[in-house]
Formats: sequence, structure tokens, C-alpha cells
Amino acid sequence: MEKAEPTPKPVTGGPQAQPRLLSLDALRGFDMMWIVGADALGSALSGFRGGPVARFAAAQLDHVPWSGIRFYDTIFPLFVFMVGVAIPFSLDRMVASGSRAEALRRIARRTVLLFLLGIFYYGGLATELSQIRLLGVLQRIALCYCASSLLYLWLPRRGIVAAAVALLVGYWALMTFVPVPGFGAGDFREGHNLANWIDSRWLPLRKWDGDHDPEGILSTLPAIASCLIGVLAGRLLRDPSRGGRSKVALLSAAGCALMAAGFLWGLQFPIIKKVWSSSFVLVAGGWSVLLLAAFYLVADVWKRRRWLMPFAWLGSNALTIYIVSNIVDFGRLSERFAGGAVAAFLNGLWPGLGGLVLAVASVVLCMLLCGFLYRRKIFLRL
Repeated sequence: MEKAEPTPKPVTGGPQAQPRLLSLDALRGFDMMWIVGADALGSALSGFRGGPVARFAAAQLDHVPWSGIRFYDTIFPLFVFMVGVAIPFSLDRMVASGSRAEALRRIARRTVLLFLLGIFYYGGLATELSQIRLLGVLQRIALCYCASSLLYLWLPRRGIVAAAVALLVGYWALMTFVPVPGFGAGDFREGHNLANWIDSRWLPLRKWDGDHDPEGILSTLPAIASCLIGVLAGRLLRDPSRGGRSKVALLSAAGCALMAAGFLWGLQFPIIKKVWSSSFVLVAGGWSVLLLAAFYLVADVWKRRRWLMPFAWLGSNALTIYIVSNIVDFGRLSERFAGGAVAAFLNGLWPGLGGLVLAVASVVLCMLLCGFLYRRKIFLRL
């Protein structure tokens, strides 16, 4: 997981960090805020007496049951997209110096370590063999990073575009025309589609949704396309021939075009996160590009950075806080500051307010931890 941003900061006990792009770290931190806090915030909002606005916000912080898209469904693809954005920043120097072998070693090392961290995150060897989850969030990021980095090393921009299109169209063709035993071809319902069928037959050990997995085997292919969209955005940001406002305009136009194409494609190939449908890739990718354009405009064109710094703290140690949040219960920790009588008092003022404050407090604690690490120039990298 490579970062890119202002301020060359040394990693404690490691080599000198790469120059960083503040907008990318801030956007990554914005995403991490929802990764570590969306469940608690959504639960708190569901009990908050706030009328239709609160109900709408709570619904947006929960996944759709199957087809469709909400804000919560865009959080993971946004992170995959940002992994792609960072690839040109991490590999260009090696490519320019002709150190392709060193780049390959870096890609292999990061892929293996991230994949193993994914297994550790879901329990590692603490459970019986059948409960080990081979494919999960970090494992998908590892596979997308590996494939996209290799394609970036060997393909020009048009080749990367062609690869992304081939992955999306090829996945659509497989899901649409290859018959599934007992259900036929083109049935996209849960348990009836090709991606779920392949997982049930060929994915060993624990599967998140019974006999199939939302980070399964076949759906990794379109997820790589999500990462390649990020690679193309990263190449644009690295282009010295274009000014900042021109980059923002191009990113904004591309984001709108991707979302429009995705919703149109969704009329035939539904937008389904759990199989990472091609239409889902385009809609989520378009949204990700638009967010990058907004953060880049504020941080790197307008240079208004102060309010982004808490996000940059989170984004600079995204992997750290993701692993730590699996071990440390920030929700329970927040109760020590705003629980008990404080929460009861707040609930007395407004029903549900105490739970909402606790949820916000847990996110703030995550940010403060990352701010502490940031100020001491401590970053966990692979």
C-alpha cells in the first residue's frame, strides 16, 4: 500500500519515505474514517431521533442487501482505487532508473506481506483450519496491487485502458453467457450467478457469505479494473505538462462519464457490490475519481490544507489503524470518556444523542492516535 504526499518523512527504523501528495493521504484518511467508524455511526443514527434525514443517513451507512448502491458500498472500492493512484508515485522512480528488478521485488514483497496480514486480520491461526479466510479485504487489495503494478510496469497508458476494458467486458461476458448448473446463464441473483458458483466449488476454507464470498475468486478480475482506474488517475496527477486546474477538470469529466456509463450498464448488468459487477466498478470508480478531484483541488491547487490534516493523519497510517482497530475496541474506549452518566445525560437532552457522541468519539480517538504517530514520523509500511 503505497502513499504519496507532501513531506518526505522517514519511516522509523526504515528507509526514507517517498514524496507524498497531501490530497491522496487526506482522501485515504477520509475513507479510513468511514472504514473504522461507519458501523458505529450507522448504528447510532438508527437510534437517533432525527426524522427522515437521520434515517436516510443511517441507511447510507449500511450495505444494500444485494443490488443497488449506497455510500457504504463505495468505501472499499475507493480504497482499491487509491491503491492504484499511488502506484505511479511508488514505481516511477524505479522505472526511470531502469531498476525493474527492484520494482518486481518490491511488488512481490508487498503482495505477500499484505496477503498474510489479511489472513492474520481475520483470525490467523487462532481458529481451526476450516475457519481461515483465504480471500478477504486485505487479500483483495494485495491481488489488485500486484496485478495493477505489473501491468503498469509493462504497459503504456493505452495498454492499461485496454486491460481495464478487457477485464470489465470479459467479466460481463462470463457472468452473462456462461450457464450456471441449475440456474442457466445471465441470472445475477445471489447464489445463482457464476461468481458465487465458482466460490462454492473452488474457494476453500471459510467463505464470508456461507458458500460464497464477496471478495471471491472471479470477482477479483473486475476489482483489478477498479485499481487500474486509480492507476490512470495517478498517471494524470504525475503529468508535469498539465496544470492543477486542468487535472481537476479532466478528473471531474472522467468521474461523471464513468458514473453515467455505470448506471447505463446497470440496466442490463445490475450494480452489485458483492460480485463487484462491471457496472458497480464504473459507478464506484466514477465516484472515487470525483472525490480525488475535490481533494486535489482543495489541497494541491487551492493549498487550503489545515482542515485536511486530521484526514492526512489517518491516511498516512491507514494500514496501522486498520489492524489496530481489529485488536483495540475504540468503541469501548470511547465509553470511558463519554459513556455512563454522560451518555445518559445526552440521551435525556435528545434521544440517541449519547450513542451518536460515543460513535464520533471512537473515530476521534483513532484520529488522535494517528496524529500522535504522524507528529513523531512513525509510519507502518510494507
